Amino acid sequence: MLTRLSIRNIVLIEALDLDFRRGLGVLTGETGAGKSILLDALGLVLGDRAETALVRGGEPKASVSASFEFAQMPRAIVAALDDADIEIEPGEPLIIRRQVKADGGSKAFINDQPTSVSLLRDLAASLVELHGQHDDRGLVNPRGHLALLDRFTGVDLDVLDRRWKAWTKAEAQLSEARDAVEQVRADQDLLIAHLAELTTLEPQAGEESRLAEARSDMQKGEKLSGDLEELRHLWEGSDSPLANLRVAARKLDRIADQHPLLTEALASLDRAVIEAGEAEEKLESAALALVHDPQALDAAETRLFELRALARKHRCEVDALPELMREMRARLDAIEGGEAQLDALEAGAVEAREAYVKTAEKVHEQRVKAAKKLDKAVAGELAPLKLDAARFKTAISTLPEDRWGASGMDGVEFLISTNPGSDFASLTKIASGGELSRFILALKVALAERGGAATIIFDEIDRGVGGAVASAIGERLARLAAEEGQLLAVTHSPQVAARGSQHYLIAKSSNGTVTKTGVVELDIAGRQEEIARMLSGAEITSEARAQADRLLEDV
Repeated sequence: MLTRLSIRNIVLIEALDLDFRRGLGVLTGETGAGKSILLDALGLVLGDRAETALVRGGEPKASVSASFEFAQMPRAIVAALDDADIEIEPGEPLIIRRQVKADGGSKAFINDQPTSVSLLRDLAASLVELHGQHDDRGLVNPRGHLALLDRFTGVDLDVLDRRWKAWTKAEAQLSEARDAVEQVRADQDLLIAHLAELTTLEPQAGEESRLAEARSDMQKGEKLSGDLEELRHLWEGSDSPLANLRVAARKLDRIADQHPLLTEALASLDRAVIEAGEAEEKLESAALALVHDPQALDAAETRLFELRALARKHRCEVDALPELMREMRARLDAIEGGEAQLDALEAGAVEAREAYVKTAEKVHEQRVKAAKKLDKAVAGELAPLKLDAARFKTAISTLPEDRWGASGMDGVEFLISTNPGSDFASLTKIASGGELSRFILALKVALAERGGAATIIFDEIDRGVGGAVASAIGERLARLAAEEGQLLAVTHSPQVAARGSQHYLIAKSSNGTVTKTGVVELDIAGRQEEIARMLSGAEITSEARAQADRLLEDV
């Protein structure tokens, strides 16, 4: 609930700190005293547009701070704060502050953490519910009527929500599969041609590097063929260097034992024979590796060029061609398997839709029963509020399928008829300002204890009525405040004012040059005097005071 409102330099208010409590708080004062300024100030912390005209003349800026406390913070507020990365300790009050500069611009803070005005608007619906002469939000807005009826019904929408998600997921999978099959069909001829081309070539993983290496070796062999041939003639035959070394080694072996130096010479010659043999083997291996086969080189180059041309055609690497071929085969296979898959997905989507519709129809039946109860409850509140000729109806319609959702297939709107024989129409099209406020009060009473904003404000709901009707309004406001926790009413009616558990007087004062608006909480004597003024006007009579006493005693 709203526990404190602090205002600085808003229009005629220089400095004001107001504390609020549970129950019905009434705000009274003469016409023009500044009651609307309080609502404008509260509107700032709820995300209303920051008009520079709100800044008190001669001041550089204005500010409003509102503090809210909760037994348990609503989930919608917790979620919104989490999304905005604003941290509030458990049990800590929610303090919203708004600054407006005289030269334009504004700032917003939540518990001294900078935030956006859009977040304030998101929080507003869970903090304050304002109903006035020209209210176009809250209960008047048809977009919220379905949720209000469901809260009154107590219907559990979890199963419906799960089945809606299951159906939409099944439809999405079916649509995706259909698109895939249609795309494959559209590309079928081109796929067949491409796959035939790939299949003919049958590219292998890593083939490009192997072909490139083989081609390089054969090109080197072609270039070195003359030199290798000369070396082959040099190393072959009985007159080759290796043969001569071996003959020399055999001759030296026969006389090596005659002198130590000959023995060493023989060892060196043996090593030379071994090294020369190894060199001959390597030359033979190199000659084999670098064999120049013009046909093999041409074949390697041709295949390498074909692979690279095909890769350029498909805008991929050569090594990606085998995977591309497998993908094309899979896409063509999907044409055959696609029909069977589509049949299964279509059956699944039909089954999911039927489950959703079955659950939505049960919810519809619950809503129809609840609507009758709500209509009866509202009807019972209309006559005491001088709306005895009016009728109220909760209209439930079946939406077209493209508007179904997690909340079901129903559209809900609250309709009224204010005159006998007249057709039902929406609240805003039929009710006058006073009638609208009283209809909202009747609805709020009927919907009591069904959840809503932390604080409810009625702005001059009693305009144009008096006597028994004003008394009935006051009684219902007090009852609603007891059930909902906190309700504030701006009123001109002494019958309503007498019902308040707190009474705030809004008054304007002037010293001839400066005009200010102030607000004070009245004690019992002050309440008697203010209610007497509301009863008699400018001159307060003893009869008015006596009547004020009776009103206060009756509540």
